Amino acid sequence: MRKLAILSIICSLFIACTTYTIPVESFREQMMKETSETMKQVKIDNPLFYRNIKYNSNNIKRIIVTEKDGKRTYLDNSPSIEMRVTHVNGKKYHFYFDTVILENDTLKGSRARLAKGLDREIPLDSIVTIEVQDGGKNYKYK
Repeated sequence: MRKLAILSIICSLFIACTTYTIPVESFREQMMKETSETMKQVKIDNPLFYRNIKYNSNNIKRIIVTEKDGKRTYLDNSPSIEMRVTHVNGKKYHFYFDTVILENDTLKGSRARLAKGLDREIPLDSIVTIEVQDGGKNYKYK
C-alpha cells in the first residue's frame, strides 16, 4: 500500500493540472447562497486508507471559471477540486473547493479532510486572486 501511495505522488508530479481563475466578484455571486446552514454531509472514498471520510460540503454543482486566455467556462465541482487564494499580503491559502462557503463576506473552508480543526476564515475583501484546479486525486462522492 505504501508503494502505491508513493507511485501516485510521483505520477501526479508529471501530470499537468489546468489552473483556472475566478474573479472575486464572480466568486461572491456564485457563493451567495452557500452558508453553513445549506451545507450537506457527504462521504467520499479515501483511496489511501480504504475507508470513507465524512464531511460537510457546499451544494455548488458547477463553477464558472476563467481560462488563461480569458475565456469563461464551467468546471464541475467534485471532491478533487482544489482552491488557492492569494491574500493582499501575498500569502497563499489552500482549500478543498467543496468545503468552501461565504458568510458575512468571509470565505470559510477547510484545507484538510482527515485532520479536524484545519479550517480557515479569510475576509473576501482581502483576497486578490482565486485559482482552482482539479488536483487529480481519486476522490469520489459515495
